[in-house]
Amino acid sequence: MQILKTLPGVGPILAITIALEMGNTERFPTGEKFASYSGKVPRVSSSGGKTYYGKVRPDVNRYLKWAFTEAANAIVLQQHRLGDCHVLRLYWRIRNHKGHAKAITAVGRHLAEAAYWMLKNDEPYREPGIKKMVSSIRG
Repeated sequence: MQILKTLPGVGPILAITIALEMGNTERFPTGEKFASYSGKVPRVSSSGGKTYYGKVRPDVNRYLKWAFTEAANAIVLQQHRLGDCHVLRLYWRIRNHKGHAKAITAVGRHLAEAAYWMLKNDEPYREPGIKKMVSSIRG
């Protein structure tokens, strides 16, 4: 749970909920599958070169869906404390075009995939792109 608490917007209660509902990370082959199980991936229909993104599926783990939505909303409410970070840039980019609800779902999906990889690799949250920048500085 200490690792999960490094995720933006996740405190002790959400960390417990995510850890208990996720179980063993070996249940999910990828972070995308875990995000789908968590109810943070929209339905996709494609035909004739057009793609439509619908609502998220209703038959998902409701506790994980709630936890990642709460974490995303906490990020937005506490944005003055976070400063410039990836999750806030993601939120504002999507909110400006598609609204608050879709932006919260997108941030929740990012958090779900990040939680999966954090627990799978047993490491705390880090901003996307940090590893690339460190390797380019060393290299």
